[in-house]
Amino acid sequence: MFGSIPDVNVQALLALALFMVSLMIARIINNITSKKWPGGTLWVFYLRVLLGFTLAASVIMGFYAFAGISIINTR
Repeated sequence: MFGSIPDVNVQALLALALFMVSLMIARIINNITSKKWPGGTLWVFYLRVLLGFTLAASVIMGFYAFAGISIINTR
């Protein structure tokens, strides 16, 4: 599907997608914390850990894409 697109560009798109997922998770955490949505402290803790991993992945992939280093394909 992405055969003709360079690996670094796919990596940048993946970084943007992960950042959008991070924003969505942050909004979910905010809604649970403000009691708009049901959920407890354990659920918020799980989502915060997930938020940390997705945000870290998006930042790392974005930095590598900006530097022009492909970490998707290591051939």
